Amino acid sequence: MQTLTYGDERIRYQVCHVPGRKAKVAIHVHPDGSVQVDAPQDADLVQIKEAVQKRARWVLDHMLRARELRRYVLPREYVSGESYFYQGRRHQLKVIKTQGQKAQVRLYRGRLEVSTEDSLPERVRSLLQDWYRQRAKEYFTQRLEAIVERTPWKDDVPPWQLLTMKKQWGSCSPNGTLSINPHLIKAPRECIDYVLTHELCHLQEHNHSPRFYRLLADRMPDWKSVKAKLDGMSELLLNE
Repeated sequence: MQTLTYGDERIRYQVCHVPGRKAKVAIHVHPDGSVQVDAPQDADLVQIKEAVQKRARWVLDHMLRARELRRYVLPREYVSGESYFYQGRRHQLKVIKTQGQKAQVRLYRGRLEVSTEDSLPERVRSLLQDWYRQRAKEYFTQRLEAIVERTPWKDDVPPWQLLTMKKQWGSCSPNGTLSINPHLIKAPRECIDYVLTHELCHLQEHNHSPRFYRLLADRMPDWKSVKAKLDGMSELLLNE
């Protein structure tokens, strides 16, 4: 972790050297306020710090904005106006009280709409959880099929299940069954692919040995950058 001082603030940032990246660095401020800098493999820390220093005002503004947004995310009350993630994007919740209609959840014009006769928080929460799980099941199935097609050691999609976990995005059992956290559907698509690829690699290498990471890097060369992005969102996504 690197640091620099801007005025009275200290900016801490994580550097990810990304294979194949060209001359410029890219600075990301994640929803939890953490800062990630993607840089070419041959960029030294002095050059990277200079690049961050030049954009320090922008970085600090986004850090402060992220802190402010977090105030409106946790804890959840499941009422209109709250912000919820889906595939990496924030959507404002709109609770619509109905009569005589089947309860439903939908994405509509950038909003996450929950229509229900019973608008108590417990009911809204339950409807949202069911909606997320269904979306997760459908999307993860599609992505596993696509990724397995490019996976030499696996001919078909392995058995898998949705499993809500407090701190993990996925796991692979000794018998080869994958467990994927349904909260992952809230993450950006490249982060979803990273987790699925990570767990598929465990079917070939069952630990986190150097051989495992070489295999992962072969399938996803920029995995460190994508993982850092996911780590920067984890606190918010896992607690929704």
